[in-house]
Amino acid sequence: MTTATPAPPITSRAQATNLALATLAFTVSFWAWNLVGPLAITYAANLGLSAGQKSVLVAIPILVGSLGRIITGALTDRYGGRTMFPALLIATVPFVLLIAVAGELDSYWLLLVAGFFLGVGGTTFAVGIPFVNAWYDPSRRGFATGVFGAGMGGTALSAFFTPRFVDWFGYFTTHVIIAVVLVVVAVICRAFMRDSPRWAPNHDPVLPKLVGAAKLPITWEMGFLYAAAFGGFVAFSTYLPTYLNDVYSIDTQGAGTRTAGFAIAAVIARPAGGVLADRYGPRLITFISCAGAAVLAIWMLTKPPLEIPAGIDFVLMALFMGLGSGSVFTWVAQVAPPERVGSVTGIVGAAGGLGGFFPPMVMGATYDADAHSYTLGLALLSAFAVAAALTTAFVIRKQDRT
Repeated sequence: MTTATPAPPITSRAQATNLALATLAFTVSFWAWNLVGPLAITYAANLGLSAGQKSVLVAIPILVGSLGRIITGALTDRYGGRTMFPALLIATVPFVLLIAVAGELDSYWLLLVAGFFLGVGGTTFAVGIPFVNAWYDPSRRGFATGVFGAGMGGTALSAFFTPRFVDWFGYFTTHVIIAVVLVVVAVICRAFMRDSPRWAPNHDPVLPKLVGAAKLPITWEMGFLYAAAFGGFVAFSTYLPTYLNDVYSIDTQGAGTRTAGFAIAAVIARPAGGVLADRYGPRLITFISCAGAAVLAIWMLTKPPLEIPAGIDFVLMALFMGLGSGSVFTWVAQVAPPERVGSVTGIVGAAGGLGGFFPPMVMGATYDADAHSYTLGLALLSAFAVAAALTTAFVIRKQDRT
């Protein structure tokens, strides 16, 4: 009679090391993913883009970064984060450089093509959630996924530094710097990152796994809520420079600084959302997040003046969206079957990304150039947040903690 070999003990040092490396990789990849948004004002001026063309340019990287998570989540179940993180970081490099070439050539269509494939950088989220889940006990997964999720602060780094790098080093050199950083971090992750001893590769065919995850009601319930919380964050963090320029006539660097502040607030709130969801339950924290975002979107409709009233509105919006992003994935960690965490994460993450793809498109289509306002777009955002809050409170059935 054979006995199962116990899994090696997991030390707090190993947990911290791998969580830090995953967060670093996520941060750098999100910086690369958001290279277009901070420079949208410059592209619009150089290429004479309309509001609609500008919104498409900003939103297009989100598409692959969203839908690609479905595949990368399932592949992470098979190959593990130690393989997937470096592979995706390296795969992003050519498209960072292609963005640089497209910008130098002032080619709108090449920017769209390069931006589309740049979305590869946004798929790392679906790698990190199952990777860090395997390292932590269920009672600590809200904390772990919240800390990892803070890597979305890469959008803040991009918003603040990308326009300044262009000013300091030049447009093409800025993109070369980001490409080099991606390669360095990929090498570091491959050398020092380890998959959890609790993790075992799942060699089931990818398509049936995705179909199985898609059959779980919780997958679509969490996907809808994540589209409201994280999707709202992605939409604002990528489109906010354009919004601030259109509504308040703020230049590229000024808009980038304010967008960085928005992103930092969300980054701080995301781990807090995970920890609070561990303690008080993800349903309550998610409801508070969605309801708060709805109220703040209505306030935004009034075009509060700069700096203090508008700043408070934007920062509070970021805080509520960050809380919701953390609480939703605490919910996922509690209820998703362990063998399907990667697949469920991929679909939920894709829904969240798509939640960030459509709002910039809607904002561009509903922009009132005469009034310098986005009244209809913000009203739709508020309505979506209200629907998410009501769904959280009354539609999603009670779930036991696993």
